[in-house]
Amino acid sequence: MKIMKFGGTSVGKPERMHEVAKLITKDEEPKIVVLSALSGTTNSLVEISNSLAGGDRNLAKKQIETLQEHYHNFIGQLVKTDAALASAKNIVTEHFEFLNIILKISFSEALNKDILAQGELLSTKLFSVYLTEQAIDHALIPALDFMAIDADDEPQVASIKAKLDVVLERLKDKKIFITQGFICRNAKGEVDNLKRGGSDYSASLIAAAVNASVCEIWTDIDGMHNNDPRIVKKTFAIEQMSFDEAAELAYFGAKILHPASIWPAQFYKVPVKLLNTMQPDAKGTLITELAGSVGVKAIAAKDGITAIKIKSSRMLLAYGFLRKIFEVFEKHRTSIDMITTSEVGVSLTIDSDSSLPAIIQELEPFGTVEIDADQTIVSIVGNEITETKDVMEQIFKSLSGIPIRMVSYGGSSHNISILIPKNYKVQTLQLLNSGLFGLM
Repeated sequence: MKIMKFGGTSVGKPERMHEVAKLITKDEEPKIVVLSALSGTTNSLVEISNSLAGGDRNLAKKQIETLQEHYHNFIGQLVKTDAALASAKNIVTEHFEFLNIILKISFSEALNKDILAQGELLSTKLFSVYLTEQAIDHALIPALDFMAIDADDEPQVASIKAKLDVVLERLKDKKIFITQGFICRNAKGEVDNLKRGGSDYSASLIAAAVNASVCEIWTDIDGMHNNDPRIVKKTFAIEQMSFDEAAELAYFGAKILHPASIWPAQFYKVPVKLLNTMQPDAKGTLITELAGSVGVKAIAAKDGITAIKIKSSRMLLAYGFLRKIFEVFEKHRTSIDMITTSEVGVSLTIDSDSSLPAIIQELEPFGTVEIDADQTIVSIVGNEITETKDVMEQIFKSLSGIPIRMVSYGGSSHNISILIPKNYKVQTLQLLNSGLFGLM
């Protein structure tokens, strides 16, 4: 059995859904098809939720009406027969009746999760209607029946497998299964989610649970590129990389893959393929345990970084000083990306400033605290690049005019990261593309 996950842009237009139907029927291998919400839907649902949270029910009602109109237009082009159109209309009516009912309910975080779940529920149900119209045999299996997270918001593959096995055994005469990405149930049994980008995570978890032959992630780009194609003109898709390399790129800014989606596939040794819905014959990128080659493969950038420097000549060398620093960030559930130390200070970076004022207050007793906001981490990733001859020389030679705030080298054999002001990001990516790949 294989897993095929299609993102929002892959199902965002009726004609795209038609193409997805062709892709999932190309071979006879049993498959579970994981769908995201239609492109733009989750953003719209977030806006509706924010309006309700802010007490502006009139604005929320208008936003619901706008989204409902979009879905009515969508289904008018998705299906042709009267029976299919009637089914699709009933689905849209059902879900938007729910959204209109919540206008009269007190807003809560639990309600917010219910609102955000509507996108995936709509996309999968409407796709199922289209498959039925096309006489494509399949089963729609609700992710809420088997996808769950524990009290720490962590999914447990063994639990998912046990529940999913029951579902699949009941439908063992079927070969195509459609389910939702992103959504799940929490430890209380309430509707919850795997956070933004979580459909990739869903696909990887399901792939691990069924010991899939492959987990295919279908998007609107033909694989993991060596650089950001939105910024750099000349880029190319990487044919093969290791799970470790892919994890570094996903964490440090490559948008094609959600960072959390790597570990289930890696742990259960399920190959991942990144493929392009719009160019289905393109090779894409294969991610396995094997890197395929040594050396620099790709560059990624992560924005929204804050650098924090604690200067303390009195305490830095004291026993337990770094532990006390880290405990401050642990207390405020704030992860650290990069860290460097010297005899008189320690510098580190965080990608969330939601707890920054409290963190600064707790750090000040240790020394002088300096903050640099609006920074970007640029990561150069490749198999054993820290052992690749002259790679550091090439990087610094390429960036001779760029103000580099921090360098992380040696923490991973697959990654060299630099911290720069955000306004130098575009120039940095372009210079590295030229210096490391010879592409202008």
